[in-house]
Amino acid sequence: MKIAFLGTPEFALPSLEMLVREHHDIAVFTQPDRPRGRHAAFEAPPVKLYAQERGIPVNQFEQIRSSEGNKALSDFAPDLMVTAAFGQILSKENLSVPRFGCINVHGSLLPKYRGAAPVQWAIINGEEKTGVTTMMTDAGLDTGDILLMRETSILPDETAGELSERLAVLGAQVLKETLCKLEEGTLVRVPQDNGSATRCAMLKKEHGRIDFTLSQKQVHDLVRGVNPWPGAYAMLNGSPVKIWRTKVAGSEFSAPPGTLRGDAKKGLFVAAGDGELEILEIQFPGSRKMDAKSALMGKPLEGARLL
Repeated sequence: MKIAFLGTPEFALPSLEMLVREHHDIAVFTQPDRPRGRHAAFEAPPVKLYAQERGIPVNQFEQIRSSEGNKALSDFAPDLMVTAAFGQILSKENLSVPRFGCINVHGSLLPKYRGAAPVQWAIINGEEKTGVTTMMTDAGLDTGDILLMRETSILPDETAGELSERLAVLGAQVLKETLCKLEEGTLVRVPQDNGSATRCAMLKKEHGRIDFTLSQKQVHDLVRGVNPWPGAYAMLNGSPVKIWRTKVAGSEFSAPPGTLRGDAKKGLFVAAGDGELEILEIQFPGSRKMDAKSALMGKPLEGARLL
């Protein structure tokens, strides 16, 4: 088939790779290059880099909804559009271009976690399972008919980055099966139950702020859910400290929430609302990430408090 693929980050790559392996005629539509890092150098999206390496045509628009964006879609004249973490909402004009419509690969078990950060919020909210859904895109935000769905467990210490990698691979598998059914004429569309739908907000830096009055598990889930971005943090003596990995210790610690204890042999622990949490990886301002042993050797942390 002739497929317009709309995707931007690493999550989209396995799906694009699958389409290439299946010898579809592809054109890529992705977000513009963006400034990244301390020096704000412009960086191309992973999907663009992959496509350019393989001679796949690449189109970049600030808004695919624009007349220029829709003309580029129309000029390519795809049979189908496929979206995976594209990062823009399509217009009715966009959706009317392909004769088979648009299939989206979404990182949740719809109708739960509609929106921009389903993987992260599933972990933050303490979910034990999630999955991938292929759906027909309509004018709403992840509201279209469900096509196929696959479920997977969320591992107890899995970060959002790690889970996203797994779901990306699973998503490519589900997309392949979806396209096979489309070509066979056996694809079944199931309307979503809007009464069971939940929405998740786009992550912001402030979502990473840790509240140590919460339970050990709630803090642990936040740390996992915002890793790698924006990263969980708390203030130590007025400066932000990032907490990258933790472990639910289960033991009691009768100290105000956020109080640190430990030594280089036993490890680094912090008081939460119902006990203590072990800090496995931490990052101080101007430093790299380090394990607890290295942190304790370099700073007097016993009795200090994270706020």
